[in-house]
Amino acid sequence: MSSSQPDIRSLILFLAALTAMTPLAIDAYLPAMPEMSAFFNVSIHDTELSLSLFLAGFAIGQLVGGPFSDHFGRRAATGIGISLFCLGTLGIIFSPTMQWVWAARLVEAFGGGLAVVNSAAVIRDLSKGQESARHLSNMAIIMMLAPLLAPLIGMLLLQLSGWRLIFDFLLVYGLVIGSTLFFKLPETRHIASDRPNAFKRYKMVLSNRCAVGFIFSQCFALGGMFAFITGSPAVYMGYFGVSETVYPFLFGVNVVAMMLFNRLNLRLLHRYRPQQILSVGQAGQLLTATLLLTYISFSQMPSLIIVIPLIIVFIGIMGLIVSNATSSTVEYFPTNSATATALLGASGFATGAISGSVVGLLGDGTPWPMTLVMFSCALIAPLLRGLMQYGASTEEGSATNR
Repeated sequence: MSSSQPDIRSLILFLAALTAMTPLAIDAYLPAMPEMSAFFNVSIHDTELSLSLFLAGFAIGQLVGGPFSDHFGRRAATGIGISLFCLGTLGIIFSPTMQWVWAARLVEAFGGGLAVVNSAAVIRDLSKGQESARHLSNMAIIMMLAPLLAPLIGMLLLQLSGWRLIFDFLLVYGLVIGSTLFFKLPETRHIASDRPNAFKRYKMVLSNRCAVGFIFSQCFALGGMFAFITGSPAVYMGYFGVSETVYPFLFGVNVVAMMLFNRLNLRLLHRYRPQQILSVGQAGQLLTATLLLTYISFSQMPSLIIVIPLIIVFIGIMGLIVSNATSSTVEYFPTNSATATALLGASGFATGAISGSVVGLLGDGTPWPMTLVMFSCALIAPLLRGLMQYGASTEEGSATNR
């Protein structure tokens, strides 16, 4: 490995590829869910459970990976995480039953969380403030090629050789990314003089009310997005009768919207603070979710022509929320950025696991459960942020890490 640090702009590409493991692992096998259900002779809901288990395992991996990275370094956490991701993926390929898939999916997800938590931490190590928010937004634009392409890749691999080829692809991707980062990823961790343990690191983050408000903003935004991801196969292919060939395109257009909103975010960051843009994004998402739920609730025969544009806007606005919530949170923790990032990611994926499970539990064959959970998440996010940040002092919060 080279002793000199690469330019941050080139490093963003490698970090985006690392972070892209998550949407690839989540979205690539969505078109294969019906085939996996038939192969293992289980219900579609049992197969959907593998997605919720992935989100839960990913959240746990991030919670462990954050303090581990802050203590032992970014390179060690990334290497171990990718190794576990590949091991779990290999387990899925050779799983004889759906129960084995669940177990291997947890290992895969834990490793992914352990590795991916380092992406935003490295950005925070090398930049701060609006510059950090711009770097994160740039990384998000690159990274979003993964959820855009993942369902298409999954569909093609499914038609070529069945569902196992999708996980063969994930295994190769993990091996390539792991090998690349072994040579390209520098050690950027700032070593704190006191070296607190994991409990103290998390206590430090949770004691900052401003930071917790931003964490709530991101985790419930992700909860709304994962409610859509979990429910969309049943809603689009089941309720509306969309074919498995068309579904990836309807899914991918949401990612294009996120990329466009991310570009807008980059422009806005030249004039406005991340916190201001975040507030606008939350208001827009709540308005869109309200219109969507109202239409679904009072329409006897909902039309895709109306549902799809509203969902596109709802998901697209994530481009104004995620990077700004992340940069606003980690700004308070220069020596514990991975721990703060871990809490951000873990709470988001845990909320996603819960919201996805609720969508499945309320499933009645209509779009109503999915849209209800999306609306609930869009409403709760700004309420909790306001509750936590009301009267909180930015200066006092920043002092908790010094």
